[in-house]
Amino acid sequence: MRRITLAAGIAAVATAVALTLTGCASGGNNNLITTNGSEPQNPLVTTNTNETGGGLILDSIYAGLVYYDAKGAPVNEMAESITSSDNTNWDIKIKSGWKFTNGEEVTAQSFVDAWQYGAKLSNAQLNSYYFDIIEGFSYEEDTTLTGLNVVSPTEFTVTLAAPQSDFPLRLGYSGFYPLPKAFFDDPVAFGENPIGNGPYMLQEQGAWKHNVDIKLVKNPDYQGGRKPANGGIDIVFYATMEAAYADLQADNLDVMAGIPDSALKTFKTDLGDRAVSQGAAIFQSFTIPERLAHFSGDEGFLRRQAISMSMNRQEMIDAIFDGTRQPARDFTSPVINGWRGDLPGADVLDYNAAKAKELWAQADKISPWSGSFQIAYNADGGHQGWVDAVANQIKNTLGIDASGAPYPTFAELRTAVTDKTIATAFRTGWQADYPALANFLIPLYQTDAGANDGGYSNADVDALFTQGDEAKSVDEANTFYQKAQEILLQQLPAVPLWYGITDGGYSTKVKNVEFGWNSVPLLYNVVKN
Repeated sequence: MRRITLAAGIAAVATAVALTLTGCASGGNNNLITTNGSEPQNPLVTTNTNETGGGLILDSIYAGLVYYDAKGAPVNEMAESITSSDNTNWDIKIKSGWKFTNGEEVTAQSFVDAWQYGAKLSNAQLNSYYFDIIEGFSYEEDTTLTGLNVVSPTEFTVTLAAPQSDFPLRLGYSGFYPLPKAFFDDPVAFGENPIGNGPYMLQEQGAWKHNVDIKLVKNPDYQGGRKPANGGIDIVFYATMEAAYADLQADNLDVMAGIPDSALKTFKTDLGDRAVSQGAAIFQSFTIPERLAHFSGDEGFLRRQAISMSMNRQEMIDAIFDGTRQPARDFTSPVINGWRGDLPGADVLDYNAAKAKELWAQADKISPWSGSFQIAYNADGGHQGWVDAVANQIKNTLGIDASGAPYPTFAELRTAVTDKTIATAFRTGWQADYPALANFLIPLYQTDAGANDGGYSNADVDALFTQGDEAKSVDEANTFYQKAQEILLQQLPAVPLWYGITDGGYSTKVKNVEFGWNSVPLLYNVVKN
């Protein structure tokens, strides 16, 4: 989900101590499913949410044109059909009779207006990048997406700036959801009490208690394929993964995504057949912005390569994650079609202390190293163990001062990253928004892309991305994306670490628990015993 895994796909974050102590946030509704989540970075606006905490909520309260099933296949939700004869001109027909939870009808205009808002430069939406494929988009000035045209209340057309073979696959991402008219009256206020059209809705005004939880209840008017088998969801924002896991073991938390490092060796024994461990479309890394001293130009490329080769990824995985991760061989995920583990240049991800020292010395000839190397992370997400291990390996191999730099909460870290006020390297990664190689690459490494937090820019990479976008098929597109990765492996705008695994579990009080391709539990299927 879309989501930038600065809010890691396996991390739960900030909550009030009172909830942790009481161990129950169901508010007396015995049919409410409790799960862990993270305090959203921003108000809950579809076009301005690109992290997992807010994404989990938006995906629950909105219905898009399509949604993704457990294996990542798109399933029509509001879409009746999405067709094109040339991959440039698309005709989208939606189902009639759908309503937002305030009673307003969902029409083709609801989609078009939302996309126009998200694409407008002056609105400064984090998901604006997703609309740059549509004719009329501009990164330079406010414009109208001329490629969007409403044909009728149930049909609209989309003209892309160039052919896009995977365009329908993108449309399950939350940035493409429709918005009601009430949103445009006061977007900020709306974001505190959003009105959707999905399987759930806010229990009441003020149901989002910041840094505590958000309560959602079943939407009785929802007509799609994700009909809730329960009465609602209480998403609890825990202070630590350990606190959430303690509640899970005590049957005070129904479904948990992620397991604290301290329990990775025991959780399968603790939970028995209620333990979950499976592959997921999650990629973990850390980013070193080019604007930092010693990390621009050729010096920066040499230092990034040295840092990457100074780390023994498998050793850290075995020590910290009990072997439940896979060392990264690229910037994507093995569960995605088109993945390759043998890309030219992938040896930069191998542990090679001698080569790392040699590269660091070459960089010193350009400009002698000074200062310390730090990696920022959110202390409420269970990341201290691996960040400290990474820093220690860099320190021991290269002989420099290196350490972790904790931020109290994910929201604080994320704000510093997006504001570009952060003065260190920082934890990054990706939990896929839609199941395609392009989704792991273009949002993060294309010039000016919405999740390109390191400020990376390379004209050759951009050109390969464009060629992939314009390919006639996804398989053909993947060949261009892989060529782009060969350049990324040389320049390392992010330092790949490992691929994620869905570790989680559920209480004795629920059944029908299934985790999807992107590590997110399909909460609408969960049933109270």
